Amino acid sequence: MIQGQRDTTERGPRFTRRALLLSAAQVGVMGLLGWRMHQLQVDKADQFRLLAEENRISVQLIPPARGLIFDINGVALATNEPVYRIVIVRENAGDVEDVLNRLARIITLTPEDIARTREEVARRPAFLPVTVIERITWDEVARVHVNAPALPGISAEVGLSRVYPHGQDTAHVVGYVGPVSEYDLSLISEPDPILQIPRFQIGKTGVENKLENAMRGTAGTRRIEVNALGRVMRELDRQEGDSGADIQLTLDSKLQAYVEARLDGESAACVVMDCETGDLRAIGSAPSFDPNLFVRGISVPDWTGLNENMYRPLAAKAFQGTYPPGSTFKAVTALAAMEAGVLTPEETIYCRGFVEVSGTRFHCWRAGGHGNVNFNDSLKFSCDCYYYEVSQRVGIDAMAAMARKMGIGVRHDLPLSAVASGLAPDRQWKREVRGEEWRIGDTVNASIGQGYVLASPLQLAVMTARLATGRNVEPRLIHAVDGVVQPIIGGESLGLNENFLRRTRQSMFDVVNHQRGTAYGTRFDIDGVKMAGKTGTSQVRRITPEERARGVTSNDQLPWERRDHALWIDFAPFDAPKYAVAVVVEHGGGGGSVAGPIGRDVTMQALAGGFPAPEAYPAATRGRATEIQDRVRNLLQERGRIEAGA
Repeated sequence: MIQGQRDTTERGPRFTRRALLLSAAQVGVMGLLGWRMHQLQVDKADQFRLLAEENRISVQLIPPARGLIFDINGVALATNEPVYRIVIVRENAGDVEDVLNRLARIITLTPEDIARTREEVARRPAFLPVTVIERITWDEVARVHVNAPALPGISAEVGLSRVYPHGQDTAHVVGYVGPVSEYDLSLISEPDPILQIPRFQIGKTGVENKLENAMRGTAGTRRIEVNALGRVMRELDRQEGDSGADIQLTLDSKLQAYVEARLDGESAACVVMDCETGDLRAIGSAPSFDPNLFVRGISVPDWTGLNENMYRPLAAKAFQGTYPPGSTFKAVTALAAMEAGVLTPEETIYCRGFVEVSGTRFHCWRAGGHGNVNFNDSLKFSCDCYYYEVSQRVGIDAMAAMARKMGIGVRHDLPLSAVASGLAPDRQWKREVRGEEWRIGDTVNASIGQGYVLASPLQLAVMTARLATGRNVEPRLIHAVDGVVQPIIGGESLGLNENFLRRTRQSMFDVVNHQRGTAYGTRFDIDGVKMAGKTGTSQVRRITPEERARGVTSNDQLPWERRDHALWIDFAPFDAPKYAVAVVVEHGGGGGSVAGPIGRDVTMQALAGGFPAPEAYPAATRGRATEIQDRVRNLLQERGRIEAGA
């Protein structure tokens, strides 16, 4: 009994110590749990709330509205229109193939649409929406909404797509947009995230491409709430981005439309330039194409038709094409000689129909020659032998330097695709590029704009404006960006002898208005306003001595691609130059008979602001000129550029 009491007494303290230890452990565990709960619910509440939000909230980019393009009078040349599209998000769709097959039973999808979507879905991140089809009707949108439960990951959106109201008239200048390609992304070191949006449109050619960064704008964002299936429940907030900058060009859309219509049926180009400011009022290349085809996705037949057309409608001949300038270059040769002091305007040179240089005979276009001719006669009659002689006196280096001063062989800085530099060759160029020494025969050829000399219609227009003003007129295409007028560059004196320039202008006036001038048939008179000009014909084939002996084959008896190029330059009014015009008709034949009438009509249109009165044409050419103007007027009406009866 006494032993039992002792055991109980001894166990009491031990029990009490265990209870205390257990209680302390329990308190410690509870404290740890409490601390952890405080950490999770208070200290890290924002972090876990964000994780939860990300499971139910999706942040999406909102494409900005692309900047618009206008002409000098505020006429829209490139706009945006709302379009409906269907998109799919892979992470919400599950079985993409199955969803696309279901969608194809609700709206019309081509095999190409499905194949393209399948390819883009596999290539893009799972969370990015991929466009399945766009430009669908509201009825198709409604059918997709009604069948939404059976189409996981599918949704309808409204977006903006590019439209070119003037179509082919401005295609080569304005350019066009298209979906971002992998190649486009490879050219950018740090692509804007918005470019990852499938089928997001960026500029591909022309102004659309060169001013892409300014016109694209910045993306906005929106937060949307989605359920466990990925369905959009509501839009929580939206932050709009900034629209792209609006661009105002120097082009006059009415004159541009006229130029394109006047060139219809030819493989040709025409440039109209303001002599005072350098503003480009029209840049025409024919044939042209509809840029809207590329925005919507050009079909294989349409692409094949454009790509295989021998007249090359995709080429912007006005500033990408280069051609031997022919006799339009003669003023450059003469100015170089007069400035060098090896020629005076009054000096005469005898033309007997050919000149022999180093055993080679160089012929004048007039087989019997022109006799004694001075500078005025040489341009008025377009005598070749005069320039053969002059070029040997002055040399190619001085001629090339003068050509560059007049704008040939210089790449003019314009926001256009692949602006050509042309070529004003000299001794160093041939040595470096051809690995050969320059020959005297090369100089003789260059004197009349043949041989290695190359110029674009744009450069010929610049040359003409500089001849007309004696100033360093620089071409300008952008008038304003978001309402901010862009500065006029250049305009300073060329530093040439004014007497020589005045003699050159008078000779160009006589080319058109003197009875023996090579372009007398292209003259006009609008209330006393007249023009000065120069014809040009450049060979694309070599005429052999045998052919010359039996008679040179006329252009109309040759295949089209072997005919001469026809060229023309002019400025008007003669006594106060406002416009400079250059025309090139590929394989057109004679400059005076083919390119000249086009240049005349375009110049008259620019001066009159519309179709001139028939009385402005000489009586001898009035019937033919009126017939052509009627054809152009009808074509403009068909294209919706002018109203019937205008």
